[in-house]
Formats: sequence, C-alpha cells, structure tokens
Amino acid sequence: MSHNKNFVIAIDGPSGAGKSTVAMLVARKLGFLYIDTGAMYRALTLKALKNKVPLDNREALIEMAKNSKIKLEMDEDEYKVFLDGEDVSKEIRKEEVSKASHFIASIPQIREILWRIQRSYRDTHNIVMEGRDIGSVVFPDAQIKVYLDASVDERAIRRYRQLKQQGIECSIEDIKKDIISRDEKDTNRDIAPLVKSDDAVVIDSTSMNINEVVNLIVDLYKKKRLEIDN
Repeated sequence: MSHNKNFVIAIDGPSGAGKSTVAMLVARKLGFLYIDTGAMYRALTLKALKNKVPLDNREALIEMAKNSKIKLEMDEDEYKVFLDGEDVSKEIRKEEVSKASHFIASIPQIREILWRIQRSYRDTHNIVMEGRDIGSVVFPDAQIKVYLDASVDERAIRRYRQLKQQGIECSIEDIKKDIISRDEKDTNRDIAPLVKSDDAVVIDSTSMNINEVVNLIVDLYKKKRLEIDN
C-alpha cells in the first residue's frame, strides 16, 4: 500500500447499480474529485455517431480518440463533460449513445488512451472513480475498492424511473433485456472485463437506499484512513 499516493476509492459494478450517483455523493462528502469513466467512453461514442465514423472501423475510431480532448468538471450541482471544448453532458446520456458505447469500450487502444487520462487525475487529487475496470485495471492499488451490485429487476426499475424523469417513454421489459445484454458484453469482453476484485468490498444495493450506500463507503474510508495514519 503506497502511503504517499493520493487516495483512490474505486467503485466498479454492472450497469444500473447506482455507481454514478453514489460515487458523486461520496466525492462531495469527502471533498474528493469524482471521475465518471463511462462518460469518457460515451463522449467518444457520441463523437463517432455525430461524425458518422463507422463503429466497426477500429482504425478510424482509434485515430478519432487520439485527436479528442475530454475534460470532466464538477461544479456545485452538476457534473459536466466537455468534448473538444463543447459541453456534451446531456447528449452523452441519450439511449443511442448508451447502446453503442460498447463498440468504443471494446477497443484496447482506446481503453489505453483513456486509462492514461484516468490515472493522471491521481497526481493532483484524491479521487472517487467509477466504472467497470477501476479496481482491476486502472487502479489495482486503490486504497478502497467497492463492487456495487443490485438485482437485474431493481436495476431495470431504477433505469426506468430515470428515463421517465427525462420524459423518455420505455418499457421495463426492454430495459431489462438491455441490462442483461450489457452485463453479458461487460463480463465477456476480452479486454478489462467487469470483474469483482478479490480485495473489493461487495455492496448489494438492491434493498438499500442511496444514502445508506454512501454512508457505508464513507465509513470504509474513515476506517482505512485511521489504519494508514496509524
């Protein structure tokens, strides 16, 4: 365990387990920087869709990724994602971007470009980073690793409520199918698949509310901090 490195709380887990909300609130409580790695993949996916780069043309996608600037910023209430200087925070949440992001996420060279950016945040900040491969690949030496899970049914209901709030009509059954198919893609990916690290604390949030999960992680941090400081 490196004592001189900034603190990293890595939160991994499947789609819809509540990682983004939990990570953002934990970061806010602790005064850490919050990094949503999924937003980076989504930003590049959005760029590919907008510029009509074929999603099966790996070379073109890698070239595009090399020439992209992604910046993440947290202000008082909102998390903002900038792509080549433009605020794309809302656009990257669209369903067509969600559905296509696995094309980008499955390209090793693109993951490596993004891993470099993700690791660089630790040089200047204590961070809470969430994704699929944070504890396993991006920060195998994170001081705290959490694997946040929830049942497929619960994750589908949460996603449904989220989309309804945004005024998007959808059926729970379709969302459920989509979640199952994303789980499968995430788990069976050749590069950096979704895995539970052996040293991760597993939190099943199916019957927990957001605050309970956040407080649990904040407590883990306080305990770990005491260990390190002593």
